[in-house]
Amino acid sequence: MSINTIEKLKWRYATKKFDSAKLLPEAKINTLKQAFNLTATSYGLQPLKMIAIHNKTLQKELVPLTMEQQQVADASHVLVLCTETSITSNYIQSYFKKVADTRKTPKEILNPFETFLVESFSEKPDAEVKTWMQKQAYIALGNLLTICAFEEIDACPIEGFDPLAYDEKLQLKEKGLESVLVLAVGYRAKDDTFSKMKKIRRGVDTVVINM
Repeated sequence: MSINTIEKLKWRYATKKFDSAKLLPEAKINTLKQAFNLTATSYGLQPLKMIAIHNKTLQKELVPLTMEQQQVADASHVLVLCTETSITSNYIQSYFKKVADTRKTPKEILNPFETFLVESFSEKPDAEVKTWMQKQAYIALGNLLTICAFEEIDACPIEGFDPLAYDEKLQLKEKGLESVLVLAVGYRAKDDTFSKMKKIRRGVDTVVINM
C-alpha cells in the first residue's frame, strides 16, 4: 500500500460539523453511487438499495429522528443504506437471469447454484436473512468510507437513528426496503475541531497477528 493511500485514510475522520454552504458536485455524488453499486456482496445478490437525499427541508426533518445529530441537516447529501424486506425465490431467480443475459452463461451451468440458493434462503429463518442483509450494508458502508477518503469527501457514518421512523418518513415500506445505516457526506466546516485531532488507533502490531 502506497504512502499516499495511507495518508488519504489518515485524512478521513467522522465529520462532526459540515459546512452547510458547500455542496458536493454531481460528479462526486455519481462516484459514490457507482461505488455503492460496485460493492462486493455475498453471492453477488446485492440485497441493498441506497436513498440519496439532497433536500434541505427533508434533511432538517430527519434531525430529530437521528438523535438530534445536526450533521444530517448540514451535510451536502445524506445517504441512507437500506436492505430488502425479504429475499424471495423470484429475487434470486431474477439475479440468475441477469447473469445469463449479461454473460451468456448457459442455464444448465447456473441452475445448480440457483437451486441451491433458492432452497437455502427458503429454509432460513427471517431473522437470519435480515442479519445477513444488514452485514451486506456494513460492507457497503466500509467501501463508501474508503471512496470518500480517496475523493476527499467528508463523511460521517451514523448508526444512532430511529430506523422505523426513517422507514415511515421516507416511505421505505412501500418500496420494499428497511433502513440500516445513514451516511452524511459533504465538506467539513473550518471550525470542526475534530478534523485537527490525531487519530487514536491501537496500532498495526497490536491489531494484526502474523502467522
